[in-house]
Amino acid sequence: MALHRVARFADIPEHRGLEVRAGDNKILLLRVGDQLRAYQGECPHAGAPLAEGALCHGRLICPWHKAAFRIEDGALCEPPSLDSLKRYPLEMRGDEVWVDEQPLPDPHTPPADDHRTFLIIGAGAAGTAAAAALREKGFGGRVVLIDRETEAGYDRTVLSKFVIAGQMPPEEVPALREDSFYREQRIERLNGHVASLDAQHRSVRLTDGQTLTYDAALIATGGTPKPLDLPGAELPQVFVLRSKDQARAILDATRPGQRAVIIGDSFIALESAAALREHGLAVTVLARHAVPFAKQFGETVGKAILARHVAHGVVFHTDSEAAQIEGNDRVEAITLKNGQRLPADLVLVGIGVSPATEPFAGLPMEQDLSLRVDSGMRVSEGLWAVGDIATFPLNGQLQRIEHWRLAQQHARIAAANMLGGDEHYLDVPYFWTWHFGTNYDYLGHADAWDEVEFKGDPYHPPFIGLFGRNGVVAAAIACDEERAMAMLAERMKQPLPVDEAWRLIRDV
Repeated sequence: MALHRVARFADIPEHRGLEVRAGDNKILLLRVGDQLRAYQGECPHAGAPLAEGALCHGRLICPWHKAAFRIEDGALCEPPSLDSLKRYPLEMRGDEVWVDEQPLPDPHTPPADDHRTFLIIGAGAAGTAAAAALREKGFGGRVVLIDRETEAGYDRTVLSKFVIAGQMPPEEVPALREDSFYREQRIERLNGHVASLDAQHRSVRLTDGQTLTYDAALIATGGTPKPLDLPGAELPQVFVLRSKDQARAILDATRPGQRAVIIGDSFIALESAAALREHGLAVTVLARHAVPFAKQFGETVGKAILARHVAHGVVFHTDSEAAQIEGNDRVEAITLKNGQRLPADLVLVGIGVSPATEPFAGLPMEQDLSLRVDSGMRVSEGLWAVGDIATFPLNGQLQRIEHWRLAQQHARIAAANMLGGDEHYLDVPYFWTWHFGTNYDYLGHADAWDEVEFKGDPYHPPFIGLFGRNGVVAAAIACDEERAMAMLAERMKQPLPVDEAWRLIRDV
């Protein structure tokens, strides 16, 4: 053991962690009752400093993306991390805290002592999280991941934020898991496309004619960008953005000084607008709404985000829609229905996604082609569905929510239930969106509210806003209030009165 004296017991706050160093390692010290624990100091997902997170209800919540870990042993409770925290040996010598620079051994792969085969269709955020959770929870049987892409799952959230801005090369997009993980955990990656699924006989047929049988299956195929139904939409400089290959194609087609037109004002659309503007392009947005994101964030924050875009040179058109894309071999302009002509070198379409459920026509579907599941993500006996394709009960209403982290939460619940558990979605939806260097955190899923109040100014962050309905917090939005939002991510799992929420925020 290589022990390092890192702190005194009195140095460690009762209600937050303390970051110290042991050798080259950043270590987080936490009080657990009258004992101490030593964990890795950075979140396994994206390296957030966990000392800036919140402690609540026996959990440590990451300040950036709200992964949650059990304080007692560092076990993973909520994604987007796929790993529990590394724990380090710790000794008390009087009042002094000594920590070993080598972590305790990680648990090994479950033994191959189970004859069952679990099939996961889709290997993005949800599919990868489900595979990891099955092994984490002790499943020793066969796990097969069917992936439409040749590369293993990666972090899609960076594509519209950083990759097409030229700030992160496509080859540096973080993998959700390294290749060694799939080998060590005996997770089989099968590149292919599903043609059909027979739930009664528990089998899946691939487009190459191969048939796979399963004991339990999870559908995690995500969404497909809605195509543009306009003359000229087939031109090679008309793009959608969902995959790394599409991001690479956009980068290959762009250079500073070009003119980009974004059709749509979805989160992907406006993140892409900011990214291409930062890449040096002139950007025009054909928006459906006078104020972007007003439905989700309210008028005040929507106008503040709009003002940020305008201040950085993005031009918005809200008074007409695209009629056609002009050009022979390449995009030259977009003609609007009011006759206006916008010169363009490329077009990016961001008008939403549709559930990728075409191969599952035999299953009960909603009008939007999503699959209805119960609160445990079950479609039918032996079959589960999660993420963008799942309509699920939330707060007494059926919802379909296209959040990257929520898909992973769904996946962990489904994995537990595939193993005979009885877990249900009782969490708080969370997502983040990035515009010109400013990150907006959003908690909850408010369709309506009767009060909204801010601490700070949404036009000049930091700020935090609470949306209340009948005196209870329905949603929260913030910039640069990571610890407060981490606390709310846990506390909002139960009804949280607005006045109590403000007391929490003041005390953080």
